[in-house]
Amino acid sequence: MKIIAFYLPQYHEIKENNEWWGEGFTEWRNIKNSKPYFKGHNMPRRPLNDNYYNLTDVKTLLWQKNLAKKYGIYGFAYYHYWFEGEMLLEKPAEIMLKHPEVDMPFCFSWANHTWSRVWADKTNDILKLQKYGDEKDWKRHFDYLLPFFKDKRYIKEDGRPVMILYNPLGVKEFPEMMKKWQEWAKKAGLPGIFFLHQQNEYDHSREPGGELFEGGVEYQLNRAVVEYIRKSLTFKFEALGSRIADKIPALICKSTIKHYSYDDIWKIILKQKPKGKDWYPGSFVDWDNTPRRKNRGSFCDGTSPEKFEYYLTQQIKRARNVYHKDYLFMFAWNEWGESGYLEPDTKNGYKMLEAVKNALIANDEFPNFGD
Repeated sequence: MKIIAFYLPQYHEIKENNEWWGEGFTEWRNIKNSKPYFKGHNMPRRPLNDNYYNLTDVKTLLWQKNLAKKYGIYGFAYYHYWFEGEMLLEKPAEIMLKHPEVDMPFCFSWANHTWSRVWADKTNDILKLQKYGDEKDWKRHFDYLLPFFKDKRYIKEDGRPVMILYNPLGVKEFPEMMKKWQEWAKKAGLPGIFFLHQQNEYDHSREPGGELFEGGVEYQLNRAVVEYIRKSLTFKFEALGSRIADKIPALICKSTIKHYSYDDIWKIILKQKPKGKDWYPGSFVDWDNTPRRKNRGSFCDGTSPEKFEYYLTQQIKRARNVYHKDYLFMFAWNEWGESGYLEPDTKNGYKMLEAVKNALIANDEFPNFGD
């Protein structure tokens, strides 16, 4: 079983973030400025030993690699940002590519969304518009990715590099672009590209061009939260005699912190059937995005390393026996701004990582990295 953890590269300064959010901005600023909103609220989160690292330091990349392997994480899925030839947060992956001693399997997830101020509870002002260009830009993008694709550390299926296109919904350019990337990959000596996506609402079995995907990643906790909210609000509306449960998205309160039960979310995950035979299962460590969204955020209540180990043990079993897949995608390695991280913190130390190791061992799935 190969656990692939999503990896956020926003822990180093870039000129754009300095312009948008103030000099010296990184994700750590959100973490340090977070605050508890109620008694017992686990905020602010702090990395163990105040390790507010910089991802442009190769020593940090080596530390992460060694830590991940020690506890059984197979690989990282780096979020990748490309806006018609312009990139953001690309330095950590580029540094990793130049340092083969960071011998951690990896792949990319192109986080193809527009950047705006809304995530930080500001306005809807657009900071960087997501555009997809034409064939010339597709080729430039492919040529940039090719050295990564050819790297021996890059995660491949049957020799094909795994490339995740985060959200294909409404992207009319993707089908033709994907065909071109397949063509160029074969010309470059690769057998092709193994395309996945991580948009739960995208049904690649029905959408035009969806047949170009090898499958989808069931992105958790997102998939479970949709069901959780629908069930919760449907129950409330029915109790009031309402017939408007189908309008739930428009009725969710946008001005108060939303609360989810960690146990209930995981129980939903463990009961959900695969969205299809070519979908890959997901899992999550924890959730609390109030460092970013503040009083308009949401959080999971009742999280603990013991619960995480128990639920992950079951999900690994389901990955094998229900999904029949070798990959399990984890939210996340270092999403500190949304409290989805495996890295050690001051409250739990290494216990979340130990939970992963124990869950893998319980399923006789702990990887042999050969070192």
